[in-house]
Amino acid sequence: MGKLTVLALRVVLVVLLAGSVFVQAVMVPLLAEDLKGLDTDFAHLRTPFLVITVLGVVTVQVVLVCVWRLVTMVRRGTVFSDAAFRYVDVVLGAVVAAALLVFALGVVLAPGEAVAPGAVLLLGGVGVAVLGVALIVLVLRMLLAQAVARDVEAARMRAELDEVI
Repeated sequence: MGKLTVLALRVVLVVLLAGSVFVQAVMVPLLAEDLKGLDTDFAHLRTPFLVITVLGVVTVQVVLVCVWRLVTMVRRGTVFSDAAFRYVDVVLGAVVAAALLVFALGVVLAPGEAVAPGAVLLLGGVGVAVLGVALIVLVLRMLLAQAVARDVEAARMRAELDEVI
């Protein structure tokens, strides 16, 4: 991976991480204030909605930090090692958690007249899409496992060849 590509990706990661911290520090408290004005019929939705929002932002932050670490490993040439699996597994877990949070939001909003039934159905579709991203990450993890196995095999063969020579 070239230096310019790594730099560009890191700039994007920093901007996204700063944006997510801004959402946590500024936007969520403003949202909490706005939700204080909810009709009494929907006041019970305030806390679960805010908790799901904060946890959703945390899942994004976890993914961003892990991608940063993986990019660092790529730059150093150490990504084809067992250490990379830790970060990929955390990303996979965070994406699954995000999907569960989307489904939980749908469950919280489904009863009553808080939102239209179509909005709940849309949340279900978004949850399935996020689970699709988790499956893609799982496939990429399997590809990483194959690459690490091939790298180990190549190192073993090089060592045998060095002994012969």
